[in-house]
Amino acid sequence: MWRASLTCIVLVFAAVLPVRAQLGPAQPCTNHALTQLAEYFKAEVGEIANRCLAETNTPSDLEMKRALYRRQLLEMLGLWPLPERTDLQPVVTGRIEHDGIVIETLHFQALPRLYCTANLYLPAELGRPAPAILYLSGHWRQTTNGVSFGNKTAYQYNGLLFARNGYVCLVLDTLQLGEIQGVHTGTRDLGLWWWNSRGYTPAGVEAWFGIRALDYLCSRPEIDTNRLGVTGHSGGGAYSWTVTALDDRVKAAAPLAGMADLHSHVIDGVLDRHCDCNFFINIYRWDFPQLAALAAPRPVLIGATDNDPIFRLDSTLRIYQKVRRIYELCGAQDKLGLVIAPGPHMETPELQLAVLRWFNKFLKQDAAESVLDTPKPLPRERLRVFDRLPADALNTNVTDLFAPLRPPRQKPIEQLRTDLRRNVFAGWPDEHVIPLELQPVTNVVREGVRLRIFNFTSQHHTQLRLYMLDPPQVQQPERVVLEVLDAPDWRHWLSAAGSDFANELREELACVSQAVTTNNRFATLKMQLAQTNVAFAYFAPRGIGRTAWTTDEQTLTKIRRRFMLLGQTLDGMRVWDIRRAIQAIIQLNPGKQCTIELRACRHMAVNALYAALFEPAVKQLELSNLPSSHMDGPDYLNVLKVTDISRVAEVVATNLDSKQQAK
Repeated sequence: MWRASLTCIVLVFAAVLPVRAQLGPAQPCTNHALTQLAEYFKAEVGEIANRCLAETNTPSDLEMKRALYRRQLLEMLGLWPLPERTDLQPVVTGRIEHDGIVIETLHFQALPRLYCTANLYLPAELGRPAPAILYLSGHWRQTTNGVSFGNKTAYQYNGLLFARNGYVCLVLDTLQLGEIQGVHTGTRDLGLWWWNSRGYTPAGVEAWFGIRALDYLCSRPEIDTNRLGVTGHSGGGAYSWTVTALDDRVKAAAPLAGMADLHSHVIDGVLDRHCDCNFFINIYRWDFPQLAALAAPRPVLIGATDNDPIFRLDSTLRIYQKVRRIYELCGAQDKLGLVIAPGPHMETPELQLAVLRWFNKFLKQDAAESVLDTPKPLPRERLRVFDRLPADALNTNVTDLFAPLRPPRQKPIEQLRTDLRRNVFAGWPDEHVIPLELQPVTNVVREGVRLRIFNFTSQHHTQLRLYMLDPPQVQQPERVVLEVLDAPDWRHWLSAAGSDFANELREELACVSQAVTTNNRFATLKMQLAQTNVAFAYFAPRGIGRTAWTTDEQTLTKIRRRFMLLGQTLDGMRVWDIRRAIQAIIQLNPGKQCTIELRACRHMAVNALYAALFEPAVKQLELSNLPSSHMDGPDYLNVLKVTDISRVAEVVATNLDSKQQAK
């Protein structure tokens, strides 16, 4: 237990994570709660989408903000400050001559011991340095008997096609599906929510792979470094956008089926099928056209198919329209193209031909007809780079390279609040903008105890409920003990209220499917209320109790990832909810200095701790089974780059002590 009195704090951190309670089937209130949640997501998406590029109205606007936007993108990818461009240590492990095309199998190190495997396709006879294409691979697993040949081998046609048409083409493996396999699906499939807390995304790794691949291409004498292009399909299309946005060496790009806007991800649900490698840690609350606009005014061809369920056509058209406005401002509308081919989620021949023509136009200034015939593909075994994987490779544990854990720095409380508000809780609403709209629901007295129930607005489309138990003769208590309920606690707290309040709590009883019974807790509560000028309040943040959305872990994962993409996390917004409950208690006691004590358990105790950091009315804390770190506790975006639970506990304790001494 972590107990904070007015003058002292004692911490006992939980040794292990508590077992999640089994809550049983979905409660009757779920449908209404899900409707409210859907409206919330719709409003948040609309706000971000309306703001996207709205302040860019002249060419100078974009140029003035380009450096800022690029730095924000680097930060959200976990690449700020940029990693050191260490020696690539390139090694060509094989060379194949194949019908007028030379194919090299090679590897280089994006960082020391972080290996990139690739195939380089070159025309056999090059009279002078040629333009080069970086082809970024999508999610296409190529394994046999547990041996990965790298997803590059699935895209050898692209390398052969570009080489046949006079280009040098580097086809690059990804982190997840290369010969040395890492992870792309931490939050989607593996429950690695601490990725959010550390500010880690594999999208940053893939961007760094692409930038270092350009470094490698620039080191080759066969290549004209002023004529570099980038393309790829699906995941490769996503990385094409990011590399183009970050690196001006890309002179033309053709991302295919690699970007969807927030509406498509969050409202239409395409997020559920996408790896974490598609997403940055969205602390600056971007919509995706803002990333795409960083390519302007360089030539970019946006490619899609008309029946793609993963990158939907309507989303592609919305992105194109927003980015087209930026190109028009730059007087470069002829450098933005759009090609739509019939078909599903596939790199169709129509798309490949359009891409080839695009690069011919802008990298070769050549309108000659493209050659579509290519040599017969090679067996993928021949394109493998390693016979034996390097023992020192860090690819499977790359998080420590891009989001290292560092001891939290000591900061004054005001600086800590500022840093958290800007870099962690940027998804909170503006302070004091949304009225609480306190609405009384119930006011009854039983056995010398008064029960009052209030609804209040935490945020748009987020109405929550506060329960107050106090002596009926006391209008404004001197102290309010606020118990913040998590899912397990919600099932049991009503037993403290006693069966006499059963009728008033019928809706809550239906939600938790548990009878209220008089017990010793209620007797103790009545005694406390009779002897002291104190009130007890109970509150469950969003997604718990009567606002529960689901008890299915897969569905909850989908909901949490939507919050994540909006520049929030579910628990980060629960911190806001607790703050609003505290503000509601203060509003119920106007003109009186009211001391508030917070009580919470497990992960909710962390949320209560952070709420106390921001709410000066909190004078006491009693927190049980508090995790020692966000590596185990609730996830907030980027929080481990700013602080950790133990450090916040120290700051809050010091703050409470100083307030007591000031009295």
